Amino acid sequence: MSDTTRRAVLAGAAGITAVTALAACGDDSDDSGKTGDSSTGGAASGVLATKADIPVGGGKIFKDGGGVVVTQPEAGQYKAFSSICTHQSCVVSDVSAGAINCRCHGSVFSAADGSVKNGPATKGLAEKTLKIDGDNISLA
Repeated sequence: MSDTTRRAVLAGAAGITAVTALAACGDDSDDSGKTGDSSTGGAASGVLATKADIPVGGGKIFKDGGGVVVTQPEAGQYKAFSSICTHQSCVVSDVSAGAINCRCHGSVFSAADGSVKNGPATKGLAEKTLKIDGDNISLA
């Protein structure tokens, strides 16, 4: 085999390896330390949850429902925010005691308005508009 052919084969193999490695970086699996208690809800029908699914002072995270967290800060008051932490784009992990928590780096957001209660995040969660139809909750 000539040096030119050998170089071409090696360069091709290196290129395939690089493409494979880059493709793995774009994987949608959740093994990167970005965790969350998430539910799929009824995303196919547009309904995320029922009112009974969202506890007062808490909430529920919906990965498949548009990347949203739905909270009930006070009885009968429902709010929705992006479930992606503004610090380093981890999915928030849980909602409890009036707070939306991100385990990745400890950011805490208000379940009432999405504002930052504790950093390192410096920007609040984006609010989303909900549609309440009877007992069903969906994104507007």
